[in-house]
Amino acid sequence: MSTAAAVLLMVAVAFYAIFGGADFGAGIWDLTAGGPERGRRPRDVIEHSIGPVWEANHVWLIFVFVVLWTCFPEAYASIMLTLFVPLTIAALGIVLRGASFAFRKAVTPVRDQRIFGGTFAISSVLVPYCFGAVAGGVASGRVPSGGRAGDPWNSWVNPTSVVVGVLAVCVVAYVSAVLLTWDAGRLSDEEMVAYFRARAVGAAVVAGVVALVVLRSDARYVFDGLTSRALPLVLLSTLAGVGAFLLLHGRPRPGARVAALVASGALVLAWGVAQWDYLLPETLTVSQAVAPTGTITAVLVVAILAVLFIAPAFALLYTLDQKSLLPDEGVHEARHQPSDFDPGPQHNT
Repeated sequence: MSTAAAVLLMVAVAFYAIFGGADFGAGIWDLTAGGPERGRRPRDVIEHSIGPVWEANHVWLIFVFVVLWTCFPEAYASIMLTLFVPLTIAALGIVLRGASFAFRKAVTPVRDQRIFGGTFAISSVLVPYCFGAVAGGVASGRVPSGGRAGDPWNSWVNPTSVVVGVLAVCVVAYVSAVLLTWDAGRLSDEEMVAYFRARAVGAAVVAGVVALVVLRSDARYVFDGLTSRALPLVLLSTLAGVGAFLLLHGRPRPGARVAALVASGALVLAWGVAQWDYLLPETLTVSQAVAPTGTITAVLVVAILAVLFIAPAFALLYTLDQKSLLPDEGVHEARHQPSDFDPGPQHNT
């Protein structure tokens, strides 16, 4: 039962890394798109891509936290006691990011659009970095078990956390760039296809370089796991990343999206396999942290029901999005409607 709960937790983390990560990555490219005029077309593609689905992606994060605190309460308490600073920053970033993305599309003054747009973009970098730093703190053994709090700063401001945080930003930027290349192709915008293809290649190269910076002495147990029991997943992630790179040449093909998602998901699963059977290397194992059998059974039943009822809804959502059958929240129409608070044409964008 404990193994099943741990597998469920890692699969949920992988799904959040894939779908939520692609969402964050779009915000990173929003940040680097340039000024209002230069960045208008890339941002149009980004809004078209994530606008209908961005709110749904964080369901996976909620599921991760519920499974962790329900099935492994001691691990949850230890992580929260030690890593509350980066997790609080990430939570604040998620809230500000979502609100800013919604408000940016609803306001008309250029100044307000820049403020909300900047908040959305900066938060899109900060959140994946903080989650990566948390993973680095756990992997390097800086989170003590037994209800004791570790160092609130050194636990996530350390070499492993920095490397994993930067890697997280690079990976989500890569996955998002691949998906945006495909979406630009669906919009028949060849200039934007080339634009996002170049960024996908650049992000892949940077992610590959960062991934090679593995600090053995700082996270030796996980490093040994990555080079042994998790090696097949590491190779799968590498091959999938190279495959996506090759499939991006010429006209984008659907296989590029699948390969990019596999590369991201396999990398997350490799981390989980590498530190098995520890939740907190090398102090707390899965079997030591697991909740009573009745609790685990209830969570697994709920997970099965979610697969039966919620997964089809997600599949329908993404299918309708890919076929451009979802409304764009009425934003474009609202911008053209007169407002009692509109002082005149000087606010037109």
